[in-house]
Amino acid sequence: MTDLLAEVERLRGDRTPFVLATVVRVERPTSAKAGDRAILLADGTLAGFVGGSCAESTVRLEGMRLLATGESTLLRITPAEPAGQPAGPPAEGMVTVANPCLSGGTLDIFLEAMLPPPLVYVFGDAPVARALVEVGTAAGYDMRATGGEVAGADAVVVASHGRDEPPVLNAALRAGVPYVALVASRRRGSAVLAGLDVTDEQRARVHSPAGLDIGARTPGEVAMSILAEIVASRPRSRPAAVPAATAAPAAAVDPVCGMSVAVTPDALSLEHAGRTWYFCGTGCREAAAADPQRYLAPSG
Repeated sequence: MTDLLAEVERLRGDRTPFVLATVVRVERPTSAKAGDRAILLADGTLAGFVGGSCAESTVRLEGMRLLATGESTLLRITPAEPAGQPAGPPAEGMVTVANPCLSGGTLDIFLEAMLPPPLVYVFGDAPVARALVEVGTAAGYDMRATGGEVAGADAVVVASHGRDEPPVLNAALRAGVPYVALVASRRRGSAVLAGLDVTDEQRARVHSPAGLDIGARTPGEVAMSILAEIVASRPRSRPAAVPAATAAPAAAVDPVCGMSVAVTPDALSLEHAGRTWYFCGTGCREAAAADPQRYLAPSG
């Protein structure tokens, strides 16, 4: 457990999205017990223990789905029929999955999507820049003063009042940073933007003057207006902290037990008749390999 918690801290420090799975309740017989934990990464890698291979398979599939949305949920795995379908009316805030591989017990597992906070680079040491770092940090954002670094940022705000503005703006726009802003008057901002070495489409993406028009006057108020604009500009389809490359996993049906399993590079699989079949555990794969006519024959 100590090693697992240390890994959690390392992943947070590296800004790596993951799901923390914690067994909160069991109905025996089960191999897991309350308090067991595991870490699930976006590629399907699972470290720790939350039950046998079939329970792990369900946690992997449901956890990867959560990483694509940034949500958390309580997962109930129960040996009800039919396989892979909800067992009874779903409870609010809970996903219930029937797992025919279980030995008769039920597992309640809290799946918590642990996503890095939005990363905002602030260039400059003016009062507005310092206030923005303070306000953003209080709001839970990962605020970092930068000397020109823009890689991986969700937002870049240039508040240096004329010092080295074009190189940072050019780099942020070329890197495709979602939100780029320049703290300047409308007149000066237009002059700076006109001199950027970018396309007209990229130039049009710069928010200048930076921030929503809320009548801000003090550095703190300007900082609040900029943070509000960052929030208003984020995509509505996914949380700002969810990497754009993160997508819901492909799923396949185990031909032996009927469970839905995540299709990942290290998923248990078997090649037969020019097709790849995926399995929840070694038992199902061995059964299919021993009797492919029964389990792997083409349907229809």
